Amino acid sequence: MFQALDHAVTRHSAGALKFLESLVQCPSTMGQEQSALEVFAKEVGGLGLEVSRLPFPSGPVDHPAAGIAPDPTQMADGRFQVLATSKGQGPLHLLLNGHMDVVPASAEANWLSPPFKPTQRNGRLFGRGAADMKCGFAVGVLALRSLQDVAPELFAHRRIGFFAAIEEECGGNGTLLAGLHHGVTAREVVVLEPTNLDLLVGGVGVLWVDAILATRAGHAHAAHDCPNAIDLGMQLFVVLKDWVADVSRQSTDPALGEGAARLAVNLGKVDAGDWTSSVPSRAVFSFRVAFPRAWTPQDAEQRLRAVVAQALPEGQATLVLTGFRASGYCVNSDTALVRDLAAAHLHAHGVEPKQYALASTTDARTYLNTFGVPAVCFGATGHDLHGVDESVEIDSIAAAARTLARFILMRFDDGQVPA
Repeated sequence: MFQALDHAVTRHSAGALKFLESLVQCPSTMGQEQSALEVFAKEVGGLGLEVSRLPFPSGPVDHPAAGIAPDPTQMADGRFQVLATSKGQGPLHLLLNGHMDVVPASAEANWLSPPFKPTQRNGRLFGRGAADMKCGFAVGVLALRSLQDVAPELFAHRRIGFFAAIEEECGGNGTLLAGLHHGVTAREVVVLEPTNLDLLVGGVGVLWVDAILATRAGHAHAAHDCPNAIDLGMQLFVVLKDWVADVSRQSTDPALGEGAARLAVNLGKVDAGDWTSSVPSRAVFSFRVAFPRAWTPQDAEQRLRAVVAQALPEGQATLVLTGFRASGYCVNSDTALVRDLAAAHLHAHGVEPKQYALASTTDARTYLNTFGVPAVCFGATGHDLHGVDESVEIDSIAAAARTLARFILMRFDDGQVPA
């Protein structure tokens, strides 16, 4: 069975790569995700899965685990998410999860090839979203198509689902609302993020916040005497970096392990000034702040506001939450999900996958924290996520599919347990 499965993965790998290229060609940035979702819907429909387009209401979400939703006027009309399931009734036994939204690629001139033109070089596929995380859809489809060849009745009695979410990159409301409004959960969830063929088991808390800096305007000839909103923002950035570094030193988190990436604050965007010969009186600094798993988002916000209030005079800085209000998370390494996925990988490749956590977040936290469902991230090998010349190692897609297909066999055919 397993040898036939591996042959099927090899046989269908070229088709999976072509599918991934079709996804990368769709510039599915926030609010414009629908064309990529239609590509996914067509592909999984071709596997014989039942496809549902779940309406997605743009705008605020009234739930303590929700992020701050983006401006609904900037979103396309008629947004939806896609759920594909095997036929039948009853709850899902296993759910594969991925997000179809990608971060912008505005610095196109810095790319060796256009970000939304999938390009193969040196064994990799380059393009925005090729790694984060459209390669996960290729892994999932490749595993399911290969299983269809060797075990066509595998899902006759237990149902599997494959969910394509949106708004993962800006707050996570897509996966949250799918669970709350449409019951899109399962006994276990595998989030197909690019994990370099290892198991990503946890992440830290994350806040997005805009600091709006305000001063009096002035003429450039007196710039040395006028308070500058950009200068204030940079002073605040230094304060926040020092604060987060201190929190990172003081907090201990066994999940992150020795030598892991520490907590950090990132200055992601700056919007300031209106005239080159005017001292800017207003600036908006957009920060992404990581915080320990032991804190709630409310704790983090309260502490952050206190630091800002102490750093700058009253009235010079206003804080506005803008996206993520994500709690930290970590799945127990003793769960059957983690144990059996690791066993499947060992059987497929002869090596144990590493288990690790990152100072970042994924939609796995929603299943764990909100729905109490075990969730772990596993997927292909990606490079330069969110960066210039983002790419995925092409061979790692098939490698991940071999592991995933074995794990699915373990879950749906009790007689097929790798030893």
